[in-house]
Amino acid sequence: MPDLSHGDDAVAVNALRSAVMRLSRRLKHQRVDESLSPTEMSVLGTLARCGSATPGELARKEHVQPPSMTRIVALLEAKGLVRLEPHPEDRRQKVVTQTETAEAMLEESRRKRNAWLAGLAEHLDDDEWARLRAAAPVLEKLAHL
Repeated sequence: MPDLSHGDDAVAVNALRSAVMRLSRRLKHQRVDESLSPTEMSVLGTLARCGSATPGELARKEHVQPPSMTRIVALLEAKGLVRLEPHPEDRRQKVVTQTETAEAMLEESRRKRNAWLAGLAEHLDDDEWARLRAAAPVLEKLAHL
């Protein structure tokens, strides 16, 4: 386990935090649909990755309070990006499912952001690109802890 309180490990954590935040901000500007908030896009991404879910499950996955998720789902439903269906086992609950419109929008957004990132990667040398490819699964793991 690294010692994150000082030394090279602490410097690495600080650099990682700074780089991830900066890159994330820049990626957010590569949106396809400017009418959606980053949180709304994140909810759609979670539905694409994990499948249909109840609003409570989405709230936990997105780290927001259930009333906030209820509002987000209502906004997405009004925009035709999700639909609410009865829960198959508990009729008191609803299940949120993304629509084909949301799937197409997410695919276009991924395409645009991937192209932007690929353009940045063209500035890396072979060794840097190899290290970044190797780090991608680790960053993915950190993003979902």
